[in-house]
Amino acid sequence: MPDVSANAPIDLRRRRGYRPRLMQPLEEQTIGSVRVLFGERNGRYPHGNSLLVRGRSETVVIDPSLGLLPRRDRLPVVDRVLNSHCHEDHIAGNHLFPDASWHMHERDLPGLHSLDGMMAIYGYPEPLLGQFRRVLLENFHYVARPDAVAFRDGDVFDLGRVRIRVLHAPGHTRGHCFFWVEPDDLLYLADVDLSSFGPYYGDAWSDLEDFERTLAMLRTLRPRHWATFHHVGVLSDAVQFRVRLDHFAGRIDEREARLLAFLRDGSRSLTEIVRHRFVYRPADAIPWADPIETRSMEQHLRRLLATGRAREVEPGRFRAD
Repeated sequence: MPDVSANAPIDLRRRRGYRPRLMQPLEEQTIGSVRVLFGERNGRYPHGNSLLVRGRSETVVIDPSLGLLPRRDRLPVVDRVLNSHCHEDHIAGNHLFPDASWHMHERDLPGLHSLDGMMAIYGYPEPLLGQFRRVLLENFHYVARPDAVAFRDGDVFDLGRVRIRVLHAPGHTRGHCFFWVEPDDLLYLADVDLSSFGPYYGDAWSDLEDFERTLAMLRTLRPRHWATFHHVGVLSDAVQFRVRLDHFAGRIDEREARLLAFLRDGSRSLTEIVRHRFVYRPADAIPWADPIETRSMEQHLRRLLATGRAREVEPGRFRAD
């Protein structure tokens, strides 16, 4: 078992299936009014790719990441901070903008209002919860903002000849959102990151079926550019985007198919399912793997039971024929 004692160190790279890569210099890309500020390793966790959007009357930063800390002296004055959702890596640079107003979807807003509200989003058990609380403060520079302001689906931030439109895209968290920057026609996807790891729905405020509805909604949208917080950065080729989206979404079906095959081999308890690992690799020493696997596989198992593809053969044991 991994060490989850109160004083155990946490490898910050291991929350979302990170694979170590060589360090790369910070880079940026400009698309009209948008500057995409790439974090280290193309925004691989715990880093990310932040957006600076400048209009005639306001400048907004979207999801300030750890990658902004080394360049803090080169950042412009920002009027608003927009967070796509309340996860540690997306708010790690919020503290750099104490004079700006902070904004987040109403369903994730408790995580900005207080540290206790933030911890509820993860739903980790002790002692991991206490350990991760310390990491949020020390490594992700968490600062509570009781005055943070809620936005909702369809809200528009008018920056002066530039608009940012909110699209509620839940599943990853309850309040996860996309931002559509107009007239540059760039759709920021936040943690629908099109990575090979696939959709992440392993926290207490995550929901598999909401995530699937979000992916279906995404297929109906037709921007000219797509930007992600992790890995990909910016895509401007529709065919390439569709290929990546299909692969990303396909990880859900792949996990469910593997779970079904595991249940066909014999009756299994949830503990055995979690130990087998369907989200992470069995060899990955990730302290939070068990609660994430539990939350993820509970949702898949519930669907298999509801559709008759699996059954409870005795209390707490499940099998597929």
